[in-house]
Amino acid sequence: MAAPCYLGWDFSTQQLKVIAIDEQLKVIYEDNVHFDKDLPEFKTQGGVYIHSDRLTVTSPVLMWVKALDMILEKMKSSGFDFSQVRALSGAGQQHGSVYWKKGSMQILKNASAELPLHQSLQACFSVSNSPIWMDSSTASQCSALEKAVGGAQHLASITGSRAYERFTGNQIAKIYGQNPEVYMETERISLVSSFAASLFLGAYAPIDYSDGSGMNLLQIWEKVWSVSCLDACAPGLKEKLGCPVPSHSVLGPISPYYSQRYGFSPDCKVVAFTGDNPASLAGMRLQEGDIAISLGTSDTLFLWIQEPTPALEGHILCNPVDSQTYMALLCFKNGSLMREKVRDDCASGSWDEFSKALSSTVAGNNGNLGFYFDVMEITPEAVGIHRFNKDNQKVSVFPKEVEIRALIEGQFMAKRIHAEKLGYKVSK
Repeated sequence: MAAPCYLGWDFSTQQLKVIAIDEQLKVIYEDNVHFDKDLPEFKTQGGVYIHSDRLTVTSPVLMWVKALDMILEKMKSSGFDFSQVRALSGAGQQHGSVYWKKGSMQILKNASAELPLHQSLQACFSVSNSPIWMDSSTASQCSALEKAVGGAQHLASITGSRAYERFTGNQIAKIYGQNPEVYMETERISLVSSFAASLFLGAYAPIDYSDGSGMNLLQIWEKVWSVSCLDACAPGLKEKLGCPVPSHSVLGPISPYYSQRYGFSPDCKVVAFTGDNPASLAGMRLQEGDIAISLGTSDTLFLWIQEPTPALEGHILCNPVDSQTYMALLCFKNGSLMREKVRDDCASGSWDEFSKALSSTVAGNNGNLGFYFDVMEITPEAVGIHRFNKDNQKVSVFPKEVEIRALIEGQFMAKRIHAEKLGYKVSK
């Protein structure tokens, strides 16, 4: 007899991924559907549509549903035993939003097991192309929201972040402003994470605290929607969002659709889905005082914080693992590309040479310090390369090995300084 297992789903920007683990956390199955390659009929590039204004970025909702149908059929064909799945949960790209048309709840609840889900749901969305995290078309809505609640810092103090163009409240405000009839025809607004959970639940899944705190709408201290923020975005919004829940909530049993079509046990539980960033903190098993750094094209910092101090830079989110604590998120745009540029200029393009040069200099770099922003930085908003010697005088050039250490120390000191601004305490 097959052993019990658990499914994890990731509705990301470019693909849908699934992983099955057993009770010892051993991976027993994994697969993916790549949107551009496997669903060419949607004609996405990188899983998205970049609109003519170059600011609006969306993804087709039905593509996500069809990807789920496709991956489940692949699992079925491979002989995967769905009856042994005890529970499932997952993550979605943060900040994307889905708009369910009036009457969709009944269609979702009563979907016929004879049909793939995307066929049953094809008329269920009042907005067919969902705004996603790459969208930056809501500058006027951000300005209006900050003004409505008393300024950017006050908004950050309520919701954990100042107004950001990709955040869901501002995206909803844009839809309401441009298409009020579409907004009025919407009965429920989901995040990508709660939308994905809804597909499995056969009912509207609630938004979890952690992903919900990336919307500029949730009071992160009380874990309830902020009336002033809701009112600034659109009328009647509270009813369309439902009540938020802890990120580890068990939402209920899987929809009968999956038992009938794929053989899932009716007892299989659906646990709340969350955003991809909170899921990363949970997946890395961070604990209080821990800090995780992802060194990529952009560098990202994840922090577990007990007593956050929201600021104009960075984000405070509710912690997905412990609802009484918080996580901080900081993003630095000048990451690996900046390091590669200095490697090419100072170490002949070799990481070995780069490492040798770094090792040849002392910690503290004899007082030499540099800030390296090849493109406009997010944290802080600055650009250019700025070098200072031990006497705090600006200089135009460093010796190569000094330049390399100045880059690395400067980048990591900046991360520490901004983390401490958000409430992170470095233990002695």
